[in-house]
Amino acid sequence: MSKVNWGVLGTAKIATEKVIPAMQLGKYCQVTAIASRTHDRAQAAAGKLGIEKAYGSYEDLLADPEIDAVYIPLPNHMHVPWSIKALQANKHVLCEKPIGLSSEEARALMDAAKRHPRLKAMEAFMYRFHPQWQRARQLVTEGRIGELRNIQTFFSYYNADPGNIRNQAQIGGGGLMDIGCYPVSLSRFIFGTEPQRVFAIVEYDPQFKTDRLASAILDFGSGTSTFTCSTQLARYQRVNILGIEGRVEIEIPFNVPPDRPSKIWHQYGAEIKEIVLEGCNQYTVQGDVFSQAILNDTEVPTPLEDAVANMKVLEALVRSGNDGIWI
Repeated sequence: MSKVNWGVLGTAKIATEKVIPAMQLGKYCQVTAIASRTHDRAQAAAGKLGIEKAYGSYEDLLADPEIDAVYIPLPNHMHVPWSIKALQANKHVLCEKPIGLSSEEARALMDAAKRHPRLKAMEAFMYRFHPQWQRARQLVTEGRIGELRNIQTFFSYYNADPGNIRNQAQIGGGGLMDIGCYPVSLSRFIFGTEPQRVFAIVEYDPQFKTDRLASAILDFGSGTSTFTCSTQLARYQRVNILGIEGRVEIEIPFNVPPDRPSKIWHQYGAEIKEIVLEGCNQYTVQGDVFSQAILNDTEVPTPLEDAVANMKVLEALVRSGNDGIWI
């Protein structure tokens, strides 16, 4: 088998506009089926994207013996239940972030995956596969900024649509779950360890009951990570990684345009170098890396233990914001 046959559970915008077209460009990916809650919706997406099979239910896609792996872009509250069902149907699973609604849910998925040791399962934090993040991490681990002391992240957009799933608290909406998971993940990725304690200030939308503005401090012992995320501010994103002797700044850390070069800046002492990296689609890379793990029967680069750890930090931030104390 030279390519993995993928099925997609759901016709979410991120899937139909970003992930599926990107995976169709992959060397090891072949998207052969898509499912929705109605056959008409699945058929429309399949026709638009040139996908061979369309299913009117998620169960029907999982029953297809020709599907090797599934990508799950469903709303947050459906991530873990359908990931477990996919594993039970003998499918490898790539599930969108955040992995679930709680660390307890994430552990349930991890335990289910352990009962199917031949199958691969991973949370889809696509940013980690982009060359700009690989280079940034390399600069830090090689001591090119001196001792790592602080990471600063800002990530925001404006969305006040009551019908949008990101503004529905009962199904896992809110800024921390949607985009706050990124600064938590990247901080753990760059520091290479878990925070010892966290503190957060969280503001909730009075209508949606979702968090719309959150600022946080993660204490890693050897340094800190600070971030602000919001679903009701001007669209912006930037990351600065600071050490005693230098820093790395990432211009577009998360939604990197695939069709043009990306830029990061490396400062060491008084000298600042602009590093231009060839354009690439991080979703294509993610799909290929995961598919290679299937084809070669190797470990996925981000195990589910990492997903559980990320959810634990997010839970602690919510508790801190509610109680006004370090957690």
